[in-house]
Amino acid sequence: MPTSELLWALGLGVLLGFLISLVYIFTHRKSGYSQSYMLTVLMLPPIVAIVLVMINSTASALSLAGVFTLCRYRTVPADPKDVTYVFFAMAAGVICGISENHWVVFVFYVVIAAVLIIVESVGYGRCKTSTMTLKITIPEILNYAGLFDSVLDQNTTSWKLKRVKTTSYGSLFELVYVVEIKETVDQKQFIDDLWKLNGNLTVILSLFKYEEMVFDTK
Repeated sequence: MPTSELLWALGLGVLLGFLISLVYIFTHRKSGYSQSYMLTVLMLPPIVAIVLVMINSTASALSLAGVFTLCRYRTVPADPKDVTYVFFAMAAGVICGISENHWVVFVFYVVIAAVLIIVESVGYGRCKTSTMTLKITIPEILNYAGLFDSVLDQNTTSWKLKRVKTTSYGSLFELVYVVEIKETVDQKQFIDDLWKLNGNLTVILSLFKYEEMVFDTK
């Protein structure tokens, strides 16, 4: 196998990995990202490309499924759309490794990158409501019935008690609400008002996909 072919596939994979990582950084500039995941996206195309170049054409069809198993998560991605970038990077690597028309990989990159950037820029599919999860911990001796109603009515357009469960061997209760926060509400003040009523225990206000990441006043 010509060395030039190996070097071309490897170099093209590195270039595509770098370009895909730039798209990833751009689309995650507001929500944040980890460097380790960005490096994963960067290195997948050259790794997949060189594996496919090294195998013979007879084995290519059988090995494609095996190549896609190279990516296995030891931890769950923070954002489900991160999986899209994994397959984006791997598909680019596959094209670099098996396609004789290398311009195809750039067409593929431009189309997919454009879709990802446009979707992120216009907020397509993004939930426009302020529905959040509210978790309030109270001591066992505190009667929660109606305790937080006035604060919830004042700061939300709607709320519903979703779940009540005991914690710490029954010494504490955890109340889980689904709340629709008013746009003008100061969330910090909202948390403080609840905190004063629950015996200074933990109060957590979070978006559904960011459990326990917004407020924790413990």
